[in-house]
Amino acid sequence: MNFRSLQSFLAILSIACLAFPSHAHANKPNFVIIYIDDLGFGDIEPFGSVLNDTPHLNRMAEEGMKLTSFYSASPVCTPSRAALLTGSYAKRVGLDFGSWRGVVFPSDTEGLNPGEITIAEILKDEGYATACIGKWHLGDQPEFLPTKQGFDEYFGIPYSNDMWPPHPPAKNWEVTVCPLPLIRQDEVVDTVDSMEEQGDLCRLFTEETVSFIRRNQGKPFFVYLPHAFVHHPRYARWEFLEKAGIDPDGPLDNERLIGDHRGYLTAQRTRAQIEEVDWSVGEILNTLRELDLDDDTLVIFTSDNGGASGCVNTPLRGGKGSTWEGGMREPAIAWWPGSIRPGSVCEEIATTMDLLPTFAKLAGTQAPTDRKIDGMDIGPLLFSQPGAKTPHEAFFYYRETELQAVRSGPWKLRNGSLYNLDTDIGEILDVAEQNPKVVERLNALLDKCRADLDNPANIRPVGYNPNPVHLLPPVN
Repeated sequence: MNFRSLQSFLAILSIACLAFPSHAHANKPNFVIIYIDDLGFGDIEPFGSVLNDTPHLNRMAEEGMKLTSFYSASPVCTPSRAALLTGSYAKRVGLDFGSWRGVVFPSDTEGLNPGEITIAEILKDEGYATACIGKWHLGDQPEFLPTKQGFDEYFGIPYSNDMWPPHPPAKNWEVTVCPLPLIRQDEVVDTVDSMEEQGDLCRLFTEETVSFIRRNQGKPFFVYLPHAFVHHPRYARWEFLEKAGIDPDGPLDNERLIGDHRGYLTAQRTRAQIEEVDWSVGEILNTLRELDLDDDTLVIFTSDNGGASGCVNTPLRGGKGSTWEGGMREPAIAWWPGSIRPGSVCEEIATTMDLLPTFAKLAGTQAPTDRKIDGMDIGPLLFSQPGAKTPHEAFFYYRETELQAVRSGPWKLRNGSLYNLDTDIGEILDVAEQNPKVVERLNALLDKCRADLDNPANIRPVGYNPNPVHLLPPVN
C-alpha cells in the first residue's frame, strides 16, 4: 500500500470509528437531557444568535452535533413533556390538552398516567440512578409526580413558574391561584415568592444536577433537567442581569414586570436568562469532564417548544403555540465525546420522542413492546453512520387536539398549504398548486394519522384524580 492509499485508508477508518460509540462499555452510558423552556430556534449562537453570548453551547456544538430538524411534539409545555418522557405523541397518552386548558394547572384533575412507561422507568430497570430536577408540569397530585414515574429523586417546581400569585390568571380562567411550591421528592420544602427567587431557579437546579452527578458517578445515571428558564416571568441572577445591561441599583419594577409581563419584559432580561442557561450547560459539562465521565455520557440540549415573546425564532416562522416551524422545530445539540463526531450537523428529521427508544437501546434494552411508541431509534443519525436517514416517514404537528400539519422529507403540508422546507425554511411560498402529487401523498399521511390517533382504541388513558388537593393553601 502506497502512502496516499494508506492516508485514505486511515481517513476512512477514523470516520468509521466515529460512526459508532467508541466505547466497548463495561458500564452503560449516562444520559443527561437539558430541556429549556420557551427557547427560540435563533436564541443561541450555534443557531445564529447575534444577541446572546453562549460560549459553553458553542463549545458543546463544536465537540458534538447540531440537529437542525429536531422537533418537539407540541408547541406548548405539558404535551411536549409528556411526549418526550413516553416516546409517544401527547394525544396517544391523553395529555394533548389539560382538563380544561392546553396545559395542566395547579390542582388539576389530570396528569401523566402512572401506568405510562417513561424513559426513567426503562433506565431504572437497567440499574440507573434517575433524577428529575426542574419544572415538571405533568400533574401536581401525588400519583402524578416524578417519584411515581421512575425518578429516584425530584427537586423542582411542579408546574410553570408563572402560575403564582403575582401573575393571576385572566378573569375568565376558573382556577385558584396558589403559591409556587418548591418540591423535594413529594414534599413542599419552600416557595418561590419574589422575582429574585424566580431568578435563582437556574442556579438551584444546576447545583442540584451537579450534586446528583457527583453522588452517582460510580454507576450509570439519567438526569432530566427541565429548566424553568426562559419562561415568563423572566429574571436572572444579578451577575447576568448586570452583564445584560440592567442597573443593579435601579428599581426592580416588579409590579410592571409581572402584571403584564409579555408587554413589558425587556430584551436584557431575556438575554440574561439565556446566558445563565449557557452557564448552566457549562457547569454540567465541566463536571462531567472533571469526573472523567465525558466519554461515557450522552448529553442532549434542546427546548420544549418554540420561543415566546422576547425570544428569537429566526429564520423560522411563528413561535410558541403555533404549528409553524417556529413553534415546534427546536435548537438541539447532542454531545458525547468519542462517540459523536465533533462539529457534525444532522439535517434529518428527529424528535424528542426518539430519545426513549434511543436511550433504551444504548442502555442495552428496548422500548416497551406492549404499547405503541411513536419515537424511533436515532442512534445511526447521532453516530453519523454512513447513509443514515431519518427513521420517520412523517412527522405530525398537533396544536392541542387538532392535527394541523405533516412533514415528510423536505415537504410540509399545513392547513392545505405546501412548503418545501429545504428551500423555504421560513414557510413563505405556498407551492401546493405546483405539486399536486406531493399534496396528495401528504394528505394520505394525515388521513393515516387521523385514523390512528382519532381512534379511541389507540389512545391510552390519561391520569385522573377526581378529588385533587392543592399542594399549598390558595391565596385569598
